[in-house]
Amino acid sequence: MYMKNIIVGIVVFFLTLFVYTKLGGPLPLSMTSTTTTKTDIFTVTGEGKTTVTPNIAKTTIGVQTSGATVKQTQADLNTAINQVTSAVKKVGIADKDLKTSGYSIYPTYDYTNAKQRITGYHASTNLTIIIRNLDAVNAVIDAATANGANTVSGITFDVEDKTKAEDEARKIAVASAKRHAEIAAKAAGFTLGNIVNYQESFSGNVDRSIYMMAKVPMAGGGTAEDTQIEPGSNELSISVTLQYQIR
Repeated sequence: MYMKNIIVGIVVFFLTLFVYTKLGGPLPLSMTSTTTTKTDIFTVTGEGKTTVTPNIAKTTIGVQTSGATVKQTQADLNTAINQVTSAVKKVGIADKDLKTSGYSIYPTYDYTNAKQRITGYHASTNLTIIIRNLDAVNAVIDAATANGANTVSGITFDVEDKTKAEDEARKIAVASAKRHAEIAAKAAGFTLGNIVNYQESFSGNVDRSIYMMAKVPMAGGGTAEDTQIEPGSNELSISVTLQYQIR
């Protein structure tokens, strides 16, 4: 009897299901659908360059002295560097543009007969100078070397504020990259979406270094010819990379 009831129940269920689907349509099903859209990235680069004229110069003037004692060597060094400082101030260098960048005193030795013996002392100091009037560059170096400076490590021409030049180069670089992207998209048949990444790098700078030797006394008196240095012009370059979504 029990098995008979189960069989009857199953038959009734399937009959009911058959009637429902015929008269009421298919049973509703609850489903969740997820659609993934792939986004391709297109990368393009552009470069912008601007020409700038340096408006400041930097140089390092040095003095070296030797003596039998530390006191004598130090006194000679201080006298010489003070003379150099006074001389460059007379041609227009302000106190704020003068900075001592090195000062050292050390013994010199004689190793005769395998014995170490101090024979004297050597001292040196450097003076870093910022020259804001480029017309005075040659005069500053000449004044320094004429008053005790015996080393000139080099001179660097630069632009004190590069912001304007950098902004101009950046605008050119971005415009170039966008133009290349538009041309490529048209040629390849795709549509550019939003810019999703931006990078930039400086592939150049406006520093221009000149290395030179200090003038030394010539045989028979006098010194070498007067210094002749021209700042010229420099090129600043910026490279940018843009990444677009492709639609």
